[in-house]
Amino acid sequence: MNFLVLLLILLVEKAGRWRVHLQRDTALLGALARVEGAPRLAGRPLLQLLLVLGGPLLLLALLLWSLAPLAYGWLLLPVHLAVLLWSLGRGDPLHSLAPFRASWQRGDTEAAYLDAKRDLGVQAEDAPALLKQVQGFLLWQAHEGFFAVIFWYALLGPLPALAYRLLALLSEQAGDQGLRRCATRLRRALDWLPARLLALSLALAGNFVAARRVLWPRLFDGQTSAAQLVADSGRAAMDAPAGADGLETLDELWSLLQRAGLIWYCALALWILLV
Repeated sequence: MNFLVLLLILLVEKAGRWRVHLQRDTALLGALARVEGAPRLAGRPLLQLLLVLGGPLLLLALLLWSLAPLAYGWLLLPVHLAVLLWSLGRGDPLHSLAPFRASWQRGDTEAAYLDAKRDLGVQAEDAPALLKQVQGFLLWQAHEGFFAVIFWYALLGPLPALAYRLLALLSEQAGDQGLRRCATRLRRALDWLPARLLALSLALAGNFVAARRVLWPRLFDGQTSAAQLVADSGRAAMDAPAGADGLETLDELWSLLQRAGLIWYCALALWILLV
């Protein structure tokens, strides 16, 4: 069933902006505000994290357990699909890049700086550094918004996929610094393996020799962040022609990510057939 859900995810994404209507974070943010505002929980980040993270996961586990014996388990299909859609990243990287692309194409570097800071949350001192930051943004958004979620869903089902998105939201939205640090540490642990698999698949989909030089020394290095590893591997694997401008490199990176996604789906299909 998991592979069928992964195929349906692609169809739903192609069919329209269904994910935008489903990804409502109001209930989570409300629960987070109540937990952070409770006097008894002040200064106890682990307990806060357990309450905010454990509640949704427990409810989902009970729902999956109750539906599993019914209709040969087919009632689980819409639940898996809805959970996976909600667990994907917020926003559309290509849509977020549109103003930056338009400004860069016009040659309006100052507007491109402002667009990148406003829409992408990146800034740099000069144009080459800005382009490098934007490339990193695209690669990281693909990892945390799609590849990491898909990896944990394919491996262990909807519960870890939901946990990953909850931790990502907590690491960004939590006002309590202790809670944010705890969520960030757990999220980094969940990023470790899928980030390296994505880096490897980017190398296979692009310039393997160049990407291998970047990836291999840091493959088992726990100090390198997942974002840095994915960004450096993606840029190394990119096979843009000499003299390519910024937009051509972004297009090449997007094509590279699509090929990496195809590798992942083919590997999953092969694994299902063999197992």
